[in-house]
Amino acid sequence: MIRALYDWVLRQAEKPYAEWILFAMAMAEASVFPLPPDILLLPMAVARRDKAWRLAAVCTAGSVLGGLIGYSIGTFAMATLGQWVVNTYHLQNAFQTFHDQFNKWGVLIILAKGLTPIPFKLVTIASGVAGLNLGAFVLAAIATRGARFFIIAALVRKFGEPIRVFIEKYLTWVALGVLAAIIGGFWVVLR
Repeated sequence: MIRALYDWVLRQAEKPYAEWILFAMAMAEASVFPLPPDILLLPMAVARRDKAWRLAAVCTAGSVLGGLIGYSIGTFAMATLGQWVVNTYHLQNAFQTFHDQFNKWGVLIILAKGLTPIPFKLVTIASGVAGLNLGAFVLAAIATRGARFFIIAALVRKFGEPIRVFIEKYLTWVALGVLAAIIGGFWVVLR
């Protein structure tokens, strides 16, 4: 099943709408969706190394736009949609902790958390609730999410063929590692 999904992603990377799918996933992950866009970015960049920088830019733009949606949820819809997101992913305690950290550390929290597998939607919604300066939020989101996605692009550009060979040889282990990182991010937040 994992091989079929990986092969499907590689085939989609060649389609004219591939970047839109990546953009939409990055946008959704930053506001409501549980899976990080890295799971599409990496195989797409491996399939089209010549487009790795562009794909990282698409991912960054989608994530920042999704971050603004998450920020808006925190600012204007915390009692409804925001609470639904927090409850759906069982992030009640983590949300309160992040909210308190935002009051203390502000934009530094975004810079630290945006590179980790901690759900970015938690960071974006909490930023809106905390009333973090919108300009500072956008700049921090661009910096941290851009760094994350452009690091992936740089690694793929530099080590593309060995990365592709490694992924294809150890696809199940790579998929399990990504799954472990996602679960680990939620676990860190939930404990």
